[in-house]
Amino acid sequence: MSKVLSMAFIIFIQIYWYKLSKKSAADWEKLWEKIGGRFRRTLFDLEGLLIKVGQLLSIRADLLPNGFIRQIQDLTDQVPPSEWEEIERTLITEWGGPLENSLISIEKKAVASASIGEVYKAILKDGKTVAIKVQRPNIQSIIQTDFRTLSIIIWFAHHFVPLPKGFINLKVLYKELKEVIERELDFSLEKNSLLFFQERFKDTEGVKIPDVYSELSTEKILVMEWMNGIKLTDEASISQLETNKSELAKRLIEVFLPQWLEPGMFHADPHSGNVLVSKEGEIILLDFGMVGEISKKDATYFQALIESLLSKNYPKAVESLTYLGFLLPEADPRTMERLLAELMSFQPADLKEMDLIALKLELNDMIQALPIQVPTRFVFLGRSFITMEGIVMSLVSEDDLHHVLKPVFMNWLRKQENNKWSFIWFWLQSQPLFKTVHSFNEFLKLPQKLESLKEIEQRRQFQFTIYENYKKNLFQLNLLGILGIGLGTFTNHQLILQLSIGVSVISSIGYFIYSYKVKKWMKYMHEQRR
Repeated sequence: MSKVLSMAFIIFIQIYWYKLSKKSAADWEKLWEKIGGRFRRTLFDLEGLLIKVGQLLSIRADLLPNGFIRQIQDLTDQVPPSEWEEIERTLITEWGGPLENSLISIEKKAVASASIGEVYKAILKDGKTVAIKVQRPNIQSIIQTDFRTLSIIIWFAHHFVPLPKGFINLKVLYKELKEVIERELDFSLEKNSLLFFQERFKDTEGVKIPDVYSELSTEKILVMEWMNGIKLTDEASISQLETNKSELAKRLIEVFLPQWLEPGMFHADPHSGNVLVSKEGEIILLDFGMVGEISKKDATYFQALIESLLSKNYPKAVESLTYLGFLLPEADPRTMERLLAELMSFQPADLKEMDLIALKLELNDMIQALPIQVPTRFVFLGRSFITMEGIVMSLVSEDDLHHVLKPVFMNWLRKQENNKWSFIWFWLQSQPLFKTVHSFNEFLKLPQKLESLKEIEQRRQFQFTIYENYKKNLFQLNLLGILGIGLGTFTNHQLILQLSIGVSVISSIGYFIYSYKVKKWMKYMHEQRR
């Protein structure tokens, strides 16, 4: 706890020092790289939950600087395995008897070891080979300590650090992370998720989900069918398969696209160790500890967004982004429409001469400069998408990706009865004649919209700017008072000490008053931005 808290407070002090010193953009970039490096070293030193926190932050390019993201973007949840005696003790306690009652044999060396669970290969009494996932000893107390530490840091950041762009709600982010981690700690929930995905893909050819042995599974143990597969990052083995890489990429998209666009659960951690391919070219999905869920409403708007982009109906795409909560209140719809039109005008051939890494960094900078933010509830969906994107891009080139993706999506679209008609409707809306009628209707509604926007803008600019300025000034005054207290104590000057204490107390009271006012004001914002 002391290591994490000291790291956090040093980072806060550095940020404020750079802010007060008005450092250049280059200096800020170097600072964020140093912070990212220190953060990464601390995560690997302490392991546990913190590596998962780093993985989560690594996909928040909409909120965090590029220098920081670069340092943590390849974090892997791999830690040294526990002592076999501790694992054996857990198995005996959970099964209520010696291992010989359930197993013929078990390999004492872990096949895989992560921050929450370890996997061992064993043979059951009936001769079947299984994978036994065992919860790490003492992980409950470790995670409780990590959560207490995070709650302290988030409380401090919430009250004393200027709000990041987009008014991100740190408490909501913490709550979501806690729910996901606590879910991973209960292997009976993972068993239910595994059974859900089995049911979902039971009629899908080319997809394999391991069977689960419920009679041997508990909250701390999960016994599953052992499945042999090849990692999609193993180029030598992949090249020897009869199924070519384009076909594998197509199958991966067919497996994951419905998860991202349809209501229900999706695999939130599809890294190369959890998504394998059999010798027959079948996709094998493993490890359902980290799953997310898409509501029916969000799924509808996601589908509308994709359909709008394909039909080049950018006003409708911007509307979908707004409903999903990706656009902040100050976003100008027409500017966003033009931006989407430019982005969608890229052809794969145009990317040949580009530095793709530089392009991605430029896009990150652009996202941070625009009134865009990924809503908290989509963080794990973003993680799933970005991880799978990396795997697919390792199989096919940028030129082929479009040719692989579009037919899969159109085939999925044809299976959605309602979406066939909505796609035609979106296409009609993008045509010039319909745009004229649509513009006339929007013109009639314009006075009402302008009045509403004017009221929101006035409240945002006036109240928030004043309250936030008071907050910052009072915080700086409080820091000055604390420095004065230190100076008065060191020099034993009573007048300086008394004045500094008075300044510190008054500024602290004022700070919390205006913090309360800002918090109260934010309740008037749109529900999706809270």
